[in-house]
Amino acid sequence: MRATQLPLFTQKEDPKDAQVVSHKLLTRAGYIKKQASGFYVFLPFGWMVHRKIEEIVRKNMNKYGAVEVHLPILTPAELWEESGRWNAMGAEMMRLKDRHAAGFALGPTHEESITWLAKQYLQSYKQLPVNYYQIGVKYRDEIRPRYGLIRCREFVMKDAYSFHIDEKSLDETYQKMRECYRDIFNECSLETLSVEADSGAMGGSGSEEFMVASAIGEETLLLCSDDKNCGYRSNQEKTPFVPAENYPVEKNEKTPKRKDTPNVKTVDEVADFFKVDKKQFIKTVIYENSESIILVFIPGDREISEVKLKNILGVAELEMASPEAIEKVTSAAVGFAGPFDLPVKENEEIIINKNKKKIIFLYDEKLKGRGNLISGGNKTDMHYINLQEGRDFIISKEFIDLVTAQDLDLCPKCKKNKLKGTRGIEVGHVFKLGKKYTEALNVTVLDKLGKELIPTMGCYGIGVGRTLSTIVEQSYDDKGIIWPESVTPFKYYLIGIFNNDTDKKEIEALYEKMIANNMSVYFDDRDERPGIKFNDADLTGFTLQIVAGKNYIKNKVIEIKNRKSGEKTEISESDFLSKEKS
Repeated sequence: MRATQLPLFTQKEDPKDAQVVSHKLLTRAGYIKKQASGFYVFLPFGWMVHRKIEEIVRKNMNKYGAVEVHLPILTPAELWEESGRWNAMGAEMMRLKDRHAAGFALGPTHEESITWLAKQYLQSYKQLPVNYYQIGVKYRDEIRPRYGLIRCREFVMKDAYSFHIDEKSLDETYQKMRECYRDIFNECSLETLSVEADSGAMGGSGSEEFMVASAIGEETLLLCSDDKNCGYRSNQEKTPFVPAENYPVEKNEKTPKRKDTPNVKTVDEVADFFKVDKKQFIKTVIYENSESIILVFIPGDREISEVKLKNILGVAELEMASPEAIEKVTSAAVGFAGPFDLPVKENEEIIINKNKKKIIFLYDEKLKGRGNLISGGNKTDMHYINLQEGRDFIISKEFIDLVTAQDLDLCPKCKKNKLKGTRGIEVGHVFKLGKKYTEALNVTVLDKLGKELIPTMGCYGIGVGRTLSTIVEQSYDDKGIIWPESVTPFKYYLIGIFNNDTDKKEIEALYEKMIANNMSVYFDDRDERPGIKFNDADLTGFTLQIVAGKNYIKNKVIEIKNRKSGEKTEISESDFLSKEKS
């Protein structure tokens, strides 16, 4: 392809809203163009790379026995209502109605749609296992799209869904998909870490993410410092909290007493006021949703894990309680709540803005058996001291972990070594979904005895555009992108340097010979200065650059530059073409 036929869309300046390297370079190199917040046009080079990643995914999925289908991006509301996710998915799922007032969702994911498809055709255990996949458009109404293709609203995803007669069969496919993902990312020249993950709104049990370590990653990964012997790796949101030092369990005979604490609200302010460690404070965080007010109590030196909280409650959405709700359940302003002497009781129902809501108490397990604790006094500008679990508040439920694990906590697997944190970008995710969707949509097959059984499911996703961006995040320099050969738009960027039409025809002849040899080549035949062509060749990042100038015109010798290493070699045209042909 010639530059005069397929023009370059390069630009000198970074886009003003770009925060990360991949967004800057993909825009400057003419691969993508932002149309609106979270929406991107793939320009010719960008779509070439995208399609090459798709083909790598497709080739490997087919190799591992998956079967490709294509699902509509719009899915009927009744499917989401059957699964119970029509309301649970929250604001990220765009809901709309057609001219007949029928409800639809602009699919953020396709569990319901694929399960409906399976119900139409799966009748016998003999048809299982089966693994359907698609490479299609998804839409999620992200509240804050950012980082270019890494977090946008419309994107292409490979999502696969497998159906099985039992857990053993599911695990066999799950392991195949893990191996398949390693092959895919290796072929894309991406170095990935696989970590334990939370299944979130998808549901299910086993869940694993394929992450690329990156300073701009939105996920925090926690890894055991003894990678050789233990090897524990997990997303922070999933990691159980094991403190490096146990919280003191003690009996306290002193009775609770309220203390005046004017304008002392935060944990740090309370610890400074009472001259105690933050561990002695009970942090109270209050949430609400359409049905409940949830009071969560955790040790004062830690942060709450909203992912763990949502999983315990079985909800997809939570928001911080309004000041009105907080005052109703605590009789105090924001910042003075605590578990002792509350004006409401657990499971009590109260009216907030004409809505009836149930009161829920949740205690982190690290508060069990502890004494000499301090909390908000449920009265503005007051705190309680001398609190004792088991006397002043009682943790009656089974122990639950509500705390966010962090760097230097103990590894929850070996319980000997400390965790170390790093940032990561998620490029792939595999789930064991179980029977959540097949039960909800009433999918059954006949077993060997002719009895009905409900298949169990797996789910396996890869973000294609995110993978594309992440390759750039791992492979660039101060001049531009450096594509691995497996996904480069063209293998060769032919830079023609000529001063007259005769010279240009000589170089055009080289280009035609390369095309005749079925070589992947982009010919920069523009009437531009050499410096502009060199800069654009580096910026666009094709694997190899060929310079055909004076030496080629005179001696038929070309210069080949490796974009990644910068190494340059000279070779005669005949040797080059014969080598490529062989």
